[in-house]
Amino acid sequence: MNNYNPENERIKRAYYVYLKEADRKAETTVNAIRKAILRFEEYTQFASFKLFNKGQAIAFKKHLAGIKAIGSGQPLAKATILSTINALKAFFGWLRFQPGFKSRICPTEIEYLNLSEKETRAAQAPKYKPFPTMEEIRKAIFSSQHETDIEKRDRALIAFTILTGIRDSAIISLKLKHIDLYRDFVNQDPTEVNTKFSKRIDTYFFPVGDDMKDVFVEWVKFLKEEKVHGNDAPLFPRTKIGQDEYHSFSPLGLESEHWCTTTPVRGIFRAAFKRAGLPYYSPHRFRNTLVRLGQQICTTPEEFKAWSQNLGHESPLTTFISYGQIDLYRQGDIISGLNANGK
Repeated sequence: MNNYNPENERIKRAYYVYLKEADRKAETTVNAIRKAILRFEEYTQFASFKLFNKGQAIAFKKHLAGIKAIGSGQPLAKATILSTINALKAFFGWLRFQPGFKSRICPTEIEYLNLSEKETRAAQAPKYKPFPTMEEIRKAIFSSQHETDIEKRDRALIAFTILTGIRDSAIISLKLKHIDLYRDFVNQDPTEVNTKFSKRIDTYFFPVGDDMKDVFVEWVKFLKEEKVHGNDAPLFPRTKIGQDEYHSFSPLGLESEHWCTTTPVRGIFRAAFKRAGLPYYSPHRFRNTLVRLGQQICTTPEEFKAWSQNLGHESPLTTFISYGQIDLYRQGDIISGLNANGK
């Protein structure tokens, strides 16, 4: 059985160029769209896109509903199905204007690439994602050893994440010169730092506690004073891998290079929370923790605006919608408290 169609490959390549160069889509977005189109091709056994019709659209939606996720073994999430269908619909919408496809793809049949209103609402409904408390983060940090260079880096990495709320993709691209310890400030310059949407983000350290700030400050001083790293050196150097005395590949320390992906960062977080006897929380969930802290200590709209801006959000509404959801137990506490106070 064929695992590709040459004609499909040529038109897909043109579409991906269009997405990047004309529609200004990020590489991560293009990769997600590429995966969605491949799902459809695999289902049709790589039939020509010219054969697309409403029957294929309806059958493919049913097929997606029956797929099990590889990791969990559970049915695909409604949000995943919706994003796949939407990506496919946009592709065929573009395709019907391309030479050789105009007379083959009917616009009304593309509309069959829609989920029902009920399914769409379910897919778009916000889902509560657990996030760590400040006490859990503190336990993960201070349960970690900090004797070797690698251990010091790992502990400082977790402390820095809660200190700033910076996304892991940006963290791995930061250099020492982006840190200003005198002002407790991080300059996320998009020409050098991989920020979301390539925005400039000016971040001051959040007031999460001097103990966690000290862990990070000691790390920066260690790099500058003991390791004599220059301003262009990575803030969190990657692990150096080489052969040990037994000729096995093992961590040998640090090398002054940036990580290429965020996978090692998540591995560090997973190991730290496991050592502390806690469930794993990804670096991104620390942003939820910071939003919760801001809701507790900010007393004026101006203060929360500054808090939101420090996270890289242009509007506090973004902060509330994306990270400010109240968990079920806290919701109950608030409602009970209002009743108890006679409000």
